[in-house]
Amino acid sequence: MTREVTPPRVAEGASADPPAPVSTYARVAGLPLVIDRCGLQPLVRDTSSGFTKVSLVVRLGGGSHVGEGEDVTWDQIDQIELLRGGGDLSWLHGARTFDELSTLLGLANLFPVQPIRESARFYRRWAFESAALDLALRQNGLSLQDAVGRRARPVNFVASVRIGDPPSLLGLYGWLRQNPALRFKLDPTPSWDDDLVAELARLGRVDVIDLKGSYRNLNVAMEPEAGLYRRVIEGLPDTWIEDPALAPGTELLLEHHRDRITWDEPIHAIADIEALAWRPRMLNVKPARFGSMRAVLDTYDYCEAHGIGVYGGGMFEQGPGRGQLQYLASLFHPDTPNDIAPPEYNLQAVPLDLPQAPLAPDPHPTGFRWGAYDGRRTIREQAGRAPD
Repeated sequence: MTREVTPPRVAEGASADPPAPVSTYARVAGLPLVIDRCGLQPLVRDTSSGFTKVSLVVRLGGGSHVGEGEDVTWDQIDQIELLRGGGDLSWLHGARTFDELSTLLGLANLFPVQPIRESARFYRRWAFESAALDLALRQNGLSLQDAVGRRARPVNFVASVRIGDPPSLLGLYGWLRQNPALRFKLDPTPSWDDDLVAELARLGRVDVIDLKGSYRNLNVAMEPEAGLYRRVIEGLPDTWIEDPALAPGTELLLEHHRDRITWDEPIHAIADIEALAWRPRMLNVKPARFGSMRAVLDTYDYCEAHGIGVYGGGMFEQGPGRGQLQYLASLFHPDTPNDIAPPEYNLQAVPLDLPQAPLAPDPHPTGFRWGAYDGRRTIREQAGRAPD
């Protein structure tokens, strides 16, 4: 005889389901903050990739505290326009919660002149939100790790370096002489031949190959070439394959290796993850691409809930931005091939004393701050060089 089981009674108005977990963003959304002054500081550096990078440090002050973020907008004219004539930020002054300020930033036009690329709107918003969160945490006597309930852990990183075209591994050997345990993220080009790929396989130091197949109308974009794809994908079988182009000549090969495919440029929100052709095992999450703190933290929560690994990526930050990326990695994805090496790895000359992975946890007692960056000085001045 089957015994009937009566479900337990639920009090009127109560839910039988367990309470939903508190989102990571909800842990910082209600932080109160007061802004009474705003400032911008340009930073300039020549990079190992052969171009000069200009970024802006956003500084939001309230009382005795200052919060900092970094705008990595690529086009210098966009940074110059904000500095000259269009830099009135007094509309940010006042008392709000962090979430209210984030909403305001989402509605605001942070560009006095139309930006060269629409993606710059996300980059600039991320800088202001980073500065605002740093300020809110400092005003409330909290560190980011305290606020989100996670402990900072040692951070793994890879070095993203160029080996030229025609390619040469001499520079890569130079990095390895300084740091024999160093691992890399590399951008293949059609000039990579079988011998070069075989030497990279012998070294066993490449974690990610970035095929840059998702970029459009940019100098870094690379057209898909079936021969190159097969050469690097099969010749370097232990690497992640980042941003391949799904084209008639490459799609079948990529389908056979789809568990190794990871995405960077197309990912700006959870909806972009859900729209991918194949569910990913790993993603490169670059916070500046997302714009808002909510979008980034919600994406971390989503990936954790769906078993998707994450590694972080940078955009040649030279001020507080790189440390903030390392902080996020230490909390959410410390053990993956994070493309957030210390700024020394972006210098044109290989320094004699390179930081090595993993980086020891280095959060400040309060704020969204990591490491020893001194916001009063540029990278050139910190290295003992006068600014240009």
